[in-house]
Amino acid sequence: MSDLQANVRETKNGFHVEGYEKIEYDFTFVDGVFEIGNPNLADLYRKWGRVLAVTDKNVYGMYSLRMENYFNHYGLKLKVHQTSIGEKAKTIDTFLEIVDTMTDFGIIRKEPVLVVGGGLVTDVAGFACSAYRRATPFIRIPTTLVNLIDASVSIKVAVNRGMYKNRLGAYHAPLHTFLDFSFLRTLPIAQVRNGFSELIKLSSCAHLEVFDLLDKFCEQLIETRFGRADGSSTEIRRAADIINRESIYEMLKLEAPNLHEIRLDRVIAYGHTWSPMHELIPETPLRHGHAISIDMAYSATLARQRGLLSDKEHGRLLDLFSRAGLAIDHPQFDDKVMESGTAAIMKTRDGLLRLAVPNPLGSCSFINDVSSKELKDALMIHKELAKTYPRQGAGIESYVDSSDTGYTDLEAENLGVENAARDAGVSRKPQGVVNGMVHGCDSAGRVKGHTTSNLLGVRADIDDRANQYLEMPDTSVNGAPNGIKAQA
Repeated sequence: MSDLQANVRETKNGFHVEGYEKIEYDFTFVDGVFEIGNPNLADLYRKWGRVLAVTDKNVYGMYSLRMENYFNHYGLKLKVHQTSIGEKAKTIDTFLEIVDTMTDFGIIRKEPVLVVGGGLVTDVAGFACSAYRRATPFIRIPTTLVNLIDASVSIKVAVNRGMYKNRLGAYHAPLHTFLDFSFLRTLPIAQVRNGFSELIKLSSCAHLEVFDLLDKFCEQLIETRFGRADGSSTEIRRAADIINRESIYEMLKLEAPNLHEIRLDRVIAYGHTWSPMHELIPETPLRHGHAISIDMAYSATLARQRGLLSDKEHGRLLDLFSRAGLAIDHPQFDDKVMESGTAAIMKTRDGLLRLAVPNPLGSCSFINDVSSKELKDALMIHKELAKTYPRQGAGIESYVDSSDTGYTDLEAENLGVENAARDAGVSRKPQGVVNGMVHGCDSAGRVKGHTTSNLLGVRADIDDRANQYLEMPDTSVNGAPNGIKAQA
């Protein structure tokens, strides 16, 4: 929601216009947003008596009955636009399909569109809303870990164009965002790992206590889908809830003063300098989380070479990526990709590299004065270092598949969703099993190559800090125990 204040005055040769737009929007934590006992969402649509929802086919295939029963219970007529959006299908054509559905539905000027899905869906549908009649409101329900803790915090919406990520877009705040982490119960483990990378990004540059919790509980958080899987311990669930809430709140504190990115030195751009190249160049792209983990790991090596990170901090960061099954290098990441990515991002960042790096761990600095030779030398050192890690630095399930919509037909997508649904309801093969083959995991689904002591994160100083954080009493944010208000 926005509120524009402006004034106009005469000048010697014309007029001067000055305006200030107040932007405010809300986040509400809820378990089971489509459970009939939770009227929060329905209350926002009572005025209209109907709902136009845009969602991806995976989500709707799994939650269609709940959505239909929910809106039927509250007397709201539901129309659903289903779409398949992967990074290469995040295009103007998909955007126009959503626009056409809005026209067919007869959306009214102030009537909000409901957008349900991962970050790619909310990006494209949000952009469609920003363009339709120049500003149509929307309500956002993120369903993936990446979207819950990262994409949902931003007001940026966009589509890709050619080989460039987010080349066409806008700044368009949602009316409301519902944060329902129960969606993680049906999220494939590969997508949980994908989102884990974003949490490392934020915490390593802005929140050491969250980083400590990620370090201590890494494998358990991924295996239990952040404490949402059946049988998860109370300790893991509490750690996950703290991590998620603190990360979202920290992201908002970093982003709210700079919603339109007027200031280009952005802490949360850590890992987003060369990563776009890994997502769009290959025929089968890397998942976003693996693309940025490669970028972050290399940037950390550069920071260590400059003395901005200690050897211990650098090792701890790369160890966490590896334990989480995230990539820290890729054969495609070479001098040519480095040069192309650097040139592209410097245009986006107004002629400067503005490379965000941890300095020290839990804080952030920006690097601009770096030569092409220094970048290439650091990359060579990083690649040799990556070879010493399990899988030689490769990630587990690092390429997009049927759980990343937009690359396969619906039948294949449903197969990927079915695996996650089995895990939430009945059973599932261990992660890493593909056609009977185990890739990067042992027979129990744990990441190979790390000792038991590493898996448990048994380092007394880290555990002590993490335990102290877990023992802190619960506190509300902005005085709202179940939500956050963003205002700028």
